Amino acid sequence: MAKAGKLLILDDNKDILSAVKLMAEKYFETIITISNPNVLLSTLRQHHPDVLLLDMNFRAGVNSGNEGLYWLQETLKMFSDIKVVLFTAYADVHLAVEGMKLGACDFVIKPWKNDELLIALQNAYNLKDKKRKKTVMPAVAATPMFWGDSAEMARIRNIVNQVASTDANILITGENGTGKEVLAREIHQSSMRCRQQMVSLDMGAIPDTLFESELFGHKKGAFTDATADRIGKLEVANESTLFMDEIGNLPLHLQAKLLVAIQNRTITPLGSNKPVPVDIRIISATNRNLFEMADRGEFRQDLLYRINTIVINLPPLRNRTTDIIPLAKIFLAEYAQKYGKAITDISPAACEQLIAYRWPGNIRELQNTMQKATLMCDSDVIKPSHLELRAVAPTSAVGEPIVTLEDSERKNIADAIYACNGNLSMAAKKLGITRQTLYNKIKRFGL
Repeated sequence: MAKAGKLLILDDNKDILSAVKLMAEKYFETIITISNPNVLLSTLRQHHPDVLLLDMNFRAGVNSGNEGLYWLQETLKMFSDIKVVLFTAYADVHLAVEGMKLGACDFVIKPWKNDELLIALQNAYNLKDKKRKKTVMPAVAATPMFWGDSAEMARIRNIVNQVASTDANILITGENGTGKEVLAREIHQSSMRCRQQMVSLDMGAIPDTLFESELFGHKKGAFTDATADRIGKLEVANESTLFMDEIGNLPLHLQAKLLVAIQNRTITPLGSNKPVPVDIRIISATNRNLFEMADRGEFRQDLLYRINTIVINLPPLRNRTTDIIPLAKIFLAEYAQKYGKAITDISPAACEQLIAYRWPGNIRELQNTMQKATLMCDSDVIKPSHLELRAVAPTSAVGEPIVTLEDSERKNIADAIYACNGNLSMAAKKLGITRQTLYNKIKRFGL
């Protein structure tokens, strides 16, 4: 492999500088090392590196514990085209996640594995090289997502605005029908990959026997009935986004094969010995708790680590009641036009029913309800009789809706962190869980 690109390494440990330089000099044409963050900007101006490997903590820094975030922002403020890979200790993964939101393209945990560090650095360089050669094309128009007025959706929109333009892998969690694929498309359309079509794959619907063929492709004659070459979904998604829905349903024995492809960014079609490089951004979705599954050994920890750089938890519709009527009216207008109905509004009584209902099927159920109501309506206003809603879900003794276990857990964690003034070790002890479990839950709930 010919050497290419210029790498700058910043770490206050000179032994680490020497070790990484020795490892990387086989792949990069030029490598510069510095141990003092105060000379970072002047070094960037002088050498104009393609990739920066940036340590997250220094012995004497700008803001203890957050020095890496400071220098990341200063770097991207002045040199927005440089690709930054963060170097962090395991205990500071949460800082690296913040760094991804601020624009870093990847992070590597110390103590590192040479192959993982090299892959991260080479992927960063390849991303820089491809974006330098490509002509930016206008984004493909797409139906915008309905964000509504709830505080939770406003928080999620802010996260999307921060991370959409990066290549950070994203895990979207939430109940069935909350709009996980719609959100994935919104992220894709706001990314640098929007010129390519997003590729969707339902991981739970792939038979075990077809998994490798579906993802990696195959050559003619690779197995019985392989009568022609087939390109796998990972290759189809090259330079685009791969949306893996229902990833929690992927059997454990197939997770290892997916992990290798994601980690190495290469695939080998069945019946071939030639690896094919792929440049993909992965957005995954699930209605299952992958963190608890990982604790039980039902989901690989290393795969979870690869796909959950950013976690976005979509709230159920019952937790965003202010959005129910606006959404209902959007669906009403859509179906009234489709079916040629002169329906103009929803009656106050019908609105009350829509708001009171618990929507176990979330937005998808609301959409189906409004489609049915449009078909059943014989006047210009939707009435309660047209909705045909089931009985409202049970409430507590004082008449308030029952709080879900997930909502209760999220509140308990937030309250514990607040009570401990942000000290996560103390909060974890207060909650009776490990610090790493707390990190996982913070990422899952987006706290």
